[in-house]
Amino acid sequence: MKITSAVFNASATDLSSCLDEALPEFAFIGRSNVGKSTLLNTLAGKRDLARVSDTPGFTKMINFFTINHKWRLVDLPGYGFAKVAKSDRAKFSQLIEAYLLSRKNLACVFVLIDSSIKPLAIDLDFVQWIGNAGKPFALVFTKTDKVKAGKASENIELFMGAIASWFVDPPEIFTTSCKTKEGVRELLGVIASCVA
Repeated sequence: MKITSAVFNASATDLSSCLDEALPEFAFIGRSNVGKSTLLNTLAGKRDLARVSDTPGFTKMINFFTINHKWRLVDLPGYGFAKVAKSDRAKFSQLIEAYLLSRKNLACVFVLIDSSIKPLAIDLDFVQWIGNAGKPFALVFTKTDKVKAGKASENIELFMGAIASWFVDPPEIFTTSCKTKEGVRELLGVIASCVA
């Protein structure tokens, strides 16, 4: 798939301020500081489409980007919310849950996991939750360039082992690096097949 246009549309603070459901949406979510905004920019081929911050938990709203006038990338707030007040965390959680459970045009959720570290409870909890919710999702292991290939593979294997008993068929997995562009073509391929 070739990206010919990528445009920021809107930021939503609640479900009522989300865009209409006219286009298929592909949502990206992950723990704070997992590299979500950087990956979105890499996929879109635009450095400054999604704002990248050194402050974990920077994305506090649902951000919508229309790609090729045909589908949307959706940047969801990170779970984990480092350096964010507990009262705000609850609001973010409700916002994420409301979006994921109610959007009829949600084609797939890409759950980002940091491949450079061992499985974290917060990631495992979210994967179990979205699996129970019955939403289509795939796992995207990021930052494969940050550690030796063997270490990344080991962490991915540990993660998949931890969730194995929750699924009859394990979710599809992808490995990505924004530095080397690993996984970009594969993710765009999944999106292209859904849009088609």
